Amino acid sequence: MTPTTRSAALCGLAAASALLLPVWLAVGAVLAVLAATAVDGWIVREPPRLRRQVASVLSRGVQSALVVQAQAPDGRRVALRQPLSTGLSFQAAAGSPGRELRGELVARRRGRHTLPGVASASLGPLGLARWHHRAGEAGEILVYPDLLTARRLVLALRAGRAAPDGRLRRGPLGLGTDFESIRDYSPDDDVRQVNWLATARLGRPMSNQYRVEQDRDVLCLVDAGRLTAAPVGRGTLLDASLDATAAIGLVADELGDRCGAIAFHAEVTRTLPPQRLGGRRVVQGLFDLQSELLDSDFERAFLRVGRARRGLVFVLTDLIDEAAARSLLAATPMLARRHAVIVASVSDPALQASAATAPQRPEGVYELVAAVSVLQARADAVRRIRRAGTEVVQAPAGQLPERCVQAYLRAKARARL
Repeated sequence: MTPTTRSAALCGLAAASALLLPVWLAVGAVLAVLAATAVDGWIVREPPRLRRQVASVLSRGVQSALVVQAQAPDGRRVALRQPLSTGLSFQAAAGSPGRELRGELVARRRGRHTLPGVASASLGPLGLARWHHRAGEAGEILVYPDLLTARRLVLALRAGRAAPDGRLRRGPLGLGTDFESIRDYSPDDDVRQVNWLATARLGRPMSNQYRVEQDRDVLCLVDAGRLTAAPVGRGTLLDASLDATAAIGLVADELGDRCGAIAFHAEVTRTLPPQRLGGRRVVQGLFDLQSELLDSDFERAFLRVGRARRGLVFVLTDLIDEAAARSLLAATPMLARRHAVIVASVSDPALQASAATAPQRPEGVYELVAAVSVLQARADAVRRIRRAGTEVVQAPAGQLPERCVQAYLRAKARARL
């Protein structure tokens, strides 16, 4: 229990009355104020019942409403405060009622966070004392990548590519990969369908019949090495990669493709094999992934893909470091021989601006040279990766999910996966 400013003011007035009244009377007045303060606080010693409404799953950087309501049998005024853990921020709304706290909760970091219990203090009916109560129970908050952008892309895809029967147009799917039977050759058959052994044995043209697959494999290889801890935009490079992974996964679910993921640095840390409706599983399996101060071993991660059925592989990494680019370049041909590969990386607008701005001070020359050198190294790495038959997607952090989805749709339309 703590006295309020009103109680302190009354005590001061009572003490000052000793200048005009007998001392014993002033002392009695001070004691009366103190007694009234103690009684005022004792009346509201019982804690109010608190009810907190907040989503248990948040998206990084997206506001979510938080409402706390205090319920007490009397009409007391209750002050409420929401403590925060690292990575969470809260902005209280102005003009909230005396027994209610409203505001917007924003998570800046992915992963599992503990939201401390609400702190409360009851104000006595005379306003002389405030009784502080123990905080309520803490809750767990799961912070996912930016699902708002991912769902917006899914809705745009659904609206722009919906057929009259409500299904999505998937574009040409090629000849299929699952052999079904052998039948007589038809003039409309592709020459690649001709079964030459059966033709020679039977003495007439024969064709292979394939069952065209409606779903394909999409695999996201997420680099969680030391370079991905670098800050960019409102998060890190790894945050941007996981935002893009979430968008790819949810779009794959919408298109009926099988989606999986592999997270790696020096070792492969998480493996989620492709499966139907696997995008949500990928988001749930990687949302708390964190960068490690280790060099990434691309060859080890690519070997984990193995000789799986042909699919589309996204490699989400950073191309700014020359050593890392060499490791990626050495391992990419191994993967590109069997799969369609897209390397996705975040571009840094601030770095490009530094390279394009004339220095205003002498030390700015060193910044200019460093920026130009980094961009040149990145451009050289991109050219070499593309010569290996791999597509490269570069975009600022906020645009990377959309660019990756566009590359995914282009690859699907070309029937490359």
